[in-house]
Parts: sequence; C-alpha cells; structure tokens
Amino acid sequence: MVDSDEREPDTGRADGSGDRADAAGAPAEPDIEDLLAKLDALSDTVDEGHEREKVRQTISLVERMPGTGALAGRITKYTSRDLAESFVGAVLFALPLLVEGGVFEIAAWFAATTVAGVPVLLIGHVGFILVAVAGLLYFADFRQIAIRHPIFGLVPRRYAGVLVVSLATSASMLLFWGRLHEGDPTALERAGRIAVVWAAAAFGAGLGDILPGESHGEDLGKFDLDIGDTE
Repeated sequence: MVDSDEREPDTGRADGSGDRADAAGAPAEPDIEDLLAKLDALSDTVDEGHEREKVRQTISLVERMPGTGALAGRITKYTSRDLAESFVGAVLFALPLLVEGGVFEIAAWFAATTVAGVPVLLIGHVGFILVAVAGLLYFADFRQIAIRHPIFGLVPRRYAGVLVVSLATSASMLLFWGRLHEGDPTALERAGRIAVVWAAAAFGAGLGDILPGESHGEDLGKFDLDIGDTE
C-alpha cells in the first residue's frame, strides 16, 4: 500500500542550481593562480580593514604553500614604499646624465628637428619612454605584476607612479643642479633636457620598484581615482 503522504523525490533543483551556475563560470582546471585571483577580487570587495588584512594573510599563506615557488615574483600591492623605491632608482640612473654635456646636444637636436613647427623627435622620444616603461613593468619577465585599482579604470597605478616620480625627479635634479637653464636655452630645449634625463630615470624608477619584489605596508588602493569605484 502506497502512503498518500509520500513526498516527491528531491530533484536537487532548489539547492543545486546555484552551485551549478557557479561551476559554469569557474575555470575547467582551476589552479593556484585562479585561487589568488579570487582572493584578490575578494580583498577589493570587503569594507573593513581587519577583513582586508585577513584576506591578505590568506593570500600570503597560499603563496607560501609547497609547489607555489613560481609565485614568489608576483606583485599585487602598490604602496608608499614602492614610490620611495622608484625615487631611489630614478636618482641613481639620472645622476650620471646630470654631468654629461651630451644631454644639452641631444636636447638642442630635438628642438631643431621639427616638422611644421612640431618637434617630432622630442615627441617620439617621449612616446618611446611611455612604451619602454610599460614593456619593462608588464612584459619583461622580471616580475608578475597584477593590475589593481587602475586610475580612472584605465591607467595602472604603478605605471603612472613610475612615470610621474621619474619625471619629477629628472626636472627637479636638473633645476637644483643648475643644469636646466645653463646656457640660456629655449623652452623647447629645456623640455628636451628633461626628456633625455627622464628616459634613464624612468628605467631606474621601474627597476627600483619591481626588482625588490612586493613591498610591505598598506596598499594605496584607498587613493583610487576611478570615478566608477563605489567603495
């Protein structure tokens, strides 16, 4: 005799549909990198400082797990210490050029070579610096650098920091050492002098930032300039 109150067999739809949906969006063969990516995303969503610290501790624990030695060169945070390291690197690479007269000759060449009044070589030189720094940070095999909290959602903070710190260092050192206005150069020649020193300083700033590895300290994400960020 069949009990009229016998329940319908559980098809698992109520409890399993969400799990299947989550699994559909997961990698087919997840690895440590996928776990770290999830933890990075989680650290961006939590609101409390102690919660973010727990997530960072978990990331650090995962990176120290056996078999994850390849992740030793991974850099996710951008801190005030990174800015200081960029400054030191920029100074070290810029110093030799401050006593070189060749800087003046190159700057004069940049100013003299124009097309319809446009200093094409100077513009090309600046473009070279922008591309070379991007290649150094994100394409050269020095470190695996994660891009988090890009400025306005587009410009990586580390990339902008390296460029700004090295440019400010170059201009300041030329000015303080009396090399920026020596010989009464034109405004275009002064810009050229800064650009020449900037090329070396930018490489130094990039290497000074990434070669020591990830820095300790608070991530500068709280200064994120992304206007679409609602945190």
